[in-house]
Amino acid sequence: MRRTNSSARLPDDPATRWARDAVEGRIVVGEIVAAAAQRHLKDIVDRDGRDLHWRPEKAAHVLRFLPALLPITAGAKAGQPFHPLPWQVFCAGSLFGWRMNSGRMRFRSGWLETGKGQAKSPFMAAIGLYMMGWYGIPRAEVYSIGQDRRTANVLFTDAVAMCRHPMPGQEDEPEELRETLDSAGHVLIRGEGKNAWRIEHPSTDSMFQALANGEAISGPRPAAVLADEIHEFKSGHSIETWQRAIAKMPGDALMLLGTNTPASTQPVGTTYSEFYQKVARGEVKDDQAFAFIARVDKADRETIFENEAAWPKALPALGVTFPYENIRGEVNTARVLLSTAMSVKRLYFGIPTGATEFWIAEEAWVAVQGEVDEARLKGCRCWLSLDLSKKNDLTALSVCWQDASGHLWVKTFYWTTRDGLSDRAKADQAPYDEWVEGEFISAVPGAVIDKTFVAAEVQRICAEHEVEFLAFDPAGIADFMAACGEIGFPVWRYKGPDEPEGQGLKLVAHGQGKLVRFEDRQLTMPRSIERLEDRILAETITIEASPVTYSCAANAHLDADGQENRAFDKKRSRGRIDGIVTIAMAVGAAMNELGETGPSVYETRGILMA
Repeated sequence: MRRTNSSARLPDDPATRWARDAVEGRIVVGEIVAAAAQRHLKDIVDRDGRDLHWRPEKAAHVLRFLPALLPITAGAKAGQPFHPLPWQVFCAGSLFGWRMNSGRMRFRSGWLETGKGQAKSPFMAAIGLYMMGWYGIPRAEVYSIGQDRRTANVLFTDAVAMCRHPMPGQEDEPEELRETLDSAGHVLIRGEGKNAWRIEHPSTDSMFQALANGEAISGPRPAAVLADEIHEFKSGHSIETWQRAIAKMPGDALMLLGTNTPASTQPVGTTYSEFYQKVARGEVKDDQAFAFIARVDKADRETIFENEAAWPKALPALGVTFPYENIRGEVNTARVLLSTAMSVKRLYFGIPTGATEFWIAEEAWVAVQGEVDEARLKGCRCWLSLDLSKKNDLTALSVCWQDASGHLWVKTFYWTTRDGLSDRAKADQAPYDEWVEGEFISAVPGAVIDKTFVAAEVQRICAEHEVEFLAFDPAGIADFMAACGEIGFPVWRYKGPDEPEGQGLKLVAHGQGKLVRFEDRQLTMPRSIERLEDRILAETITIEASPVTYSCAANAHLDADGQENRAFDKKRSRGRIDGIVTIAMAVGAAMNELGETGPSVYETRGILMA
């Protein structure tokens, strides 16, 4: 990161001092935070004619307010004034100190991403209280939102606690005489104890309320929307809705988003994080977006457990309010447990990883994601597999080709209904509308998936490729066969070697449970899962990269019996798994037909668990 050459022209306020220290190496920060600090300094001295003004006195107002009226409510410093941590000084100063010609706040959105335990939630709660009653907006509306009621209440509960704990400056008073914001009448809290649901500021007729994802109110006019735990959001619908509400506000309004580093299987958090990283680095020009993303650098990732000097890059409160002993204990455990290592790297050090409960070692899954070119695979033998939806949820069709080298290539097609798409996205907590727009899913008209769309795609594939047969989940296959009849596409159901063959595409049943049949060429899920795992671990398969497929794989839960026969359990999975089910079926069909034998990868490499 280059140093600023205009130090003499920079003001000496706390936020700018912190930015200078970050850029000039006097405090330990990662590359993304350093870029955000450099952006702050550059904008002060070189605005390029933009409508931007640095107003240190505006920044000072919020920095004075926090310790003057708000207490710390938990931890070793409980009861002391809420003096913002150094990283919070930069964030609060930036959010309120930057102005436009009109005097309005520059930033309409802010993204705060740090490791666990860095006091994001209390800081966001304090900002919410400030904008509710002490920033100067009459009838201000402040909302805390979350994926569900629990996450919506994370920072709101902190705000309630600040209002119920004694205000600073009363340390010499007897405990029974100490006043809180609530008891002094500065605020009114609706709801008793942990059931508090709204804070009101009577003198300005303002309020602060918690809302779970999907809850709506009539005609909101938000001064601030605060959303913590963004990594847990399954859909971006509510964030986008509130962003539009913020955009419509004529005066000051702010949407502040907080998170730990999201996993690769948390698409909402990942998408927003990637956008704000680009803003911080200057790759995306957005003068109304603020980003503070505390992660260790890529060069630190391999040795992060040993390199304590790099820890403050992701843990900016380390050694201040977050003891070194806390993270050292986590690291010591992570050194011996792979599953813990992955979560510690992501949650504390900002190293993006995947789901902590992935059905196979996720790094192995990632290694086989790629592009599958249908045209290049023409002439290769291939196998199909089908998992039909009951009504309107998700239908998946996988195709598995084997090329001349023996490598397998798998591509999956998905269908859902356009009717009720948004409601199902909320119910399944999956961004179906975004996937449809990105052409990862085909949305068909009607309330129930018309199986002729699926039949027509199977017919096309059979016309263009060397299809051996289609493996199917017995549930709903009669509807598929009827649809094939409607479009004039002949299919027949294989019932065993002693039964006569039919005309057209051969359909072979694939067992879905843990039962293993030993009859010749019987397709069962335990065998298919093992064969898919063997291929993934040996990297002799390429699976078409798709957010839908990745989501299905991340949602999957494997159930096993006493003989370690395993099958995917839809009821215990975290969401739709149709894509990973059909991929296993297609690979099982291909390898069963090919008669591949020999030792399993597990015998030579061992089992890798995420």
